Formats: sequence, structure tokens, C-alpha cells
Amino acid sequence: MNHVYQAGTVPSRPTLLMLHGTGGTEKDLIPLTKKIDPEASVLSVRGNVSENGMSRFFKRISEGVFDEEDLIFRTKELYEFLDQAAEQYHFERDKIVAIGYSNGANIAASLLFHYKDALKGAILYHPMVPRRGIDLPDLTSKQVFIGAGKNDPLCPPEESTELFSLLKAAGASVELHWENSGHYLTGEEFGASRSWYETNF
Repeated sequence: MNHVYQAGTVPSRPTLLMLHGTGGTEKDLIPLTKKIDPEASVLSVRGNVSENGMSRFFKRISEGVFDEEDLIFRTKELYEFLDQAAEQYHFERDKIVAIGYSNGANIAASLLFHYKDALKGAILYHPMVPRRGIDLPDLTSKQVFIGAGKNDPLCPPEESTELFSLLKAAGASVELHWENSGHYLTGEEFGASRSWYETNF
């Protein structure tokens, strides 16, 4: 997968897995990493799916309707890439914290839904429920932050509350942060996620 890797200054810190939104690139979210954890390693990945020339992490049938078969395939693809990257760049595989926005948050949530050992934790900005009707793995000890907008036209509030409940039921420690905003990352939301990260990692 197309990606950027930047080694951190303190090897014991987590590796931040940065996952862009629809139409983004592997460079979009890198500036956030220096504000969240300047000592951490960074692995920023570009999605392998193209939708009308826009990069995504998995296909969708329509707005808000995921191609479930492709989602499962692409989640496995990313999971295996993380194994390879940890070996190639010599970072600790069990210390990956995903930070994703929109489509990137959805694929990060899908990693949690499908693989017990995929991530140590995640910051999910404006995610949706990736799949329904499946049993989640035991997510005890996983730390998750969900940032949501009460006026988000692409990700209704019900999606955020359902995702919160599903992750919580699987044993994860989850914080759900609300903003009176739409489908974009506000300064207040980012500040809340940074404080959450500093407390948990």
C-alpha cells in the first residue's frame, strides 16, 4: 500500500496509523501527528480503492452504504500490511494507535470489529458502524475515542451512539465526544482527542 513512514524519537511510544478520508492521500493527516505525539512513529497509508479518481479504503454502493464484501477484503489487506510494515520498519506491532477521519475512521473501526490484535487503540473522527450482525472480538484493554457532530449530514448521530455501544459491549474503553458541527474536524474536537490520547497513552 502507498504510505509514508516516519520513525519516532522515542521507540517506546506508539506508532500512529494515519487513515485519510475520501479523496485524501497519505500526506493529509501527518501534520496532526506532531500535535498529538511528537515523539511517536508515524505510518500514514493511502487507500487502494479509487472512486471517480478519489482514494478510499474500501468500495461503497452509495453514500453511507458500504460494499461489505470489499470492506472485509480491504480490512484484511490493511491488517496484513500492518504486519509487514512492523517487520520492515522495526516498530512494535502491538502498539499501533489508528487515527482516522471519515472513510479512514471506518476502516479503523473495521479493524477493531474483525481482529482482536489489530490495534492498541483508535481515534475515530466521524465514523460509521462498519458492519452489523457480527460478533466482535474481545476488545478489553482497547482504548477508543469517537469524535462526532450532532449536525453531521453524512454520519447521523445514531451511527456514533451505536458504534459506541457495540465497542463498549465488546469490552473496549470508549469516549464519545460531541460537537454541534457537521462532517468536519473542529479545533475543539481535535483538542479533546489530544487530551484523551495524552491520558491513555
